Amino acid sequence: MQDLDTQNRDFPEISDLIIKIREGEEETMTVYSENQEKMGRIIDSKVTKSKWRDWKWQIAHSIKDLETFEKVTGVRFTDEERESFKKTTEKFPFSTTPYYASLIDADNFRNDPVFMQAFPSESELIIDKKCEMSDPLAEEKDKPVDCITHRYPDRVLFTVSNVCAMYCRHCTRKRKVGDQDSVPGRDKIKAGIEYIRNNPAIRDVLLSGGDPLMLSDSYLDWILSEIRAIPHVEIIRIGSRVPVVLPYRITEELISVINRYHPVWLNTHFNHPKEITASSRLALKMLADGGIPLGNQSVLLAGINDCPRIMKALNQKLVYNRVRPYYMYQCDLSEGLTHFRTPVGKGIEIIESLIGHTSGLAVPTYVIDAPGGGGKIPVMPNYLISWSTNKVILRNYEGVITTYKEPDSYEQIYCDRNCEDCQLQLMLDDADESKAVGVEMLLSDYDRTISLVPENNERMERRNETR
Repeated sequence: MQDLDTQNRDFPEISDLIIKIREGEEETMTVYSENQEKMGRIIDSKVTKSKWRDWKWQIAHSIKDLETFEKVTGVRFTDEERESFKKTTEKFPFSTTPYYASLIDADNFRNDPVFMQAFPSESELIIDKKCEMSDPLAEEKDKPVDCITHRYPDRVLFTVSNVCAMYCRHCTRKRKVGDQDSVPGRDKIKAGIEYIRNNPAIRDVLLSGGDPLMLSDSYLDWILSEIRAIPHVEIIRIGSRVPVVLPYRITEELISVINRYHPVWLNTHFNHPKEITASSRLALKMLADGGIPLGNQSVLLAGINDCPRIMKALNQKLVYNRVRPYYMYQCDLSEGLTHFRTPVGKGIEIIESLIGHTSGLAVPTYVIDAPGGGGKIPVMPNYLISWSTNKVILRNYEGVITTYKEPDSYEQIYCDRNCEDCQLQLMLDDADESKAVGVEMLLSDYDRTISLVPENNERMERRNETR
């Protein structure tokens, strides 16, 4: 463990976490700071540590108005900012968990990345009508039934909830999240399940919302059980931000539900290293220890994480906590997100600062989700400089230019597209590990061999000679 300590000397909070894990104190790892205790008592005079860490208490005491926000955080706004808040929330509502609000630095809140993701800005009312849309990804147009967006051949987006733990200011679905009129009922969920059941090409189902983990354990259990019962569905994925904004939602009971329906993957949504706290690390640890593969989808946001050092620190901390950086999204063209958008060149710069400079595990795929429903398009720095018939010219992260020699003779195996009768390379089934040899073969019920005969057995040779 000596190397592990040395590796994390620059991250004392991680080292403290490791010490607690070693001492078997996982149950006490979640911080309940003086600041959180003070905030909790302002909200609820009877609050206790266990209540603060109860996700249902957090949701029941979500902060949705300016006065409460000021009281619990100690932040004070000008009259102009108050008026701005009122105008903005008339179009885009405000709601955040006490936990997430507790992460804000009240002394420097205007520059705080947590504050900027949680608190409304009048900039959200600036809508570029030339390019911004309420549904930029055309999710509604690609809906064969309510709750299902079917854009790619073998997978679907299944919107099972429109409720979130908080309203992220950069949300691409601001048009509907929190809208009580668009909460999918059980009948719509059943229709979505039926659509999946009737389309054998669907092998991958992504549960999204809103946030699927805002559903009760029993309701989520029912949805997962129905999907897992469909033979052609191989993978279920869950997209959730609760490990970031409401880590207490990750309970042993929830993990027990998910574990019944593996393989289930979970992609979360950390945007800044500051969001990786002791509480969120414990949530990630519980999920990873529960056998749930974890990924992260961050969004490139101006003034929040549009910095190579920030994104490197974020992705390295994620990998340390067993979360694979999956996507880094260019901010969508949703209404009210103009102030969050960066040039695509900024994303290229960040990827350039990651590839080769840190482990490939810590490098997400930078994508633009194409307006109009074109899907995710990878955007990467150019490492292929040129090529000819027999050479490829490449450059690495250092600027070193190198040559890769193509084979002088490459003869592709002829393919007649008759896959059913292919006797060449097309072996798609799993390798058979059940073949037995020796006495095990004689004992098995599936092999019809009745005897083992040594090589060069004279009796067997005589039999062959008489035939």
